[in-house]
Amino acid sequence: MKKIVLAAAMTSAVIAVPAAAAPGDTANTSGVANAEIVAPIAIVHDTGAALDFGIMTAGGGGTVVVLTDGSGTATGEVTLVSGSANAADSFTVTGDANRSFDIVTTGGSVSNGTGGTMNFSTDADATGTLDETGETSFSVGGTLTVGANQAAGSYTGSYTATVTYN
Repeated sequence: MKKIVLAAAMTSAVIAVPAAAAPGDTANTSGVANAEIVAPIAIVHDTGAALDFGIMTAGGGGTVVVLTDGSGTATGEVTLVSGSANAADSFTVTGDANRSFDIVTTGGSVSNGTGGTMNFSTDADATGTLDETGETSFSVGGTLTVGANQAAGSYTGSYTATVTYN
């Protein structure tokens, strides 16, 4: 009788079936993805605007400083001629409503076309924010370095203003 019991136990061990995975071993759900396209940022130089350092005599040299509100002063031996008007430059920015942006302006030089040059730096707010219609403007002032006995003449030049969403 011992032989039969042992054989039966061995048979059941050979045909054993593995158990199925218990519930709760796997779960899933859905995630959320978003994207938003904003209106591109754009900048336009306002018609008729210019960073105007005014009319001056050079003397022994110095600077002319124009603030972003358009007011100007001379330093050193530079003298602004009576009736001379200074002006800040002006730009309009458009884009996505209520979005903020960074402003970067470069310096440059002005020349009189006959070899006379003067360098200038610019000054503007570092940031701005578009209004609820997606528009705003900003002004640029600067500092012109006038050399001693700078040659007489009308000087012109340019610089770059860049705006970038932040």
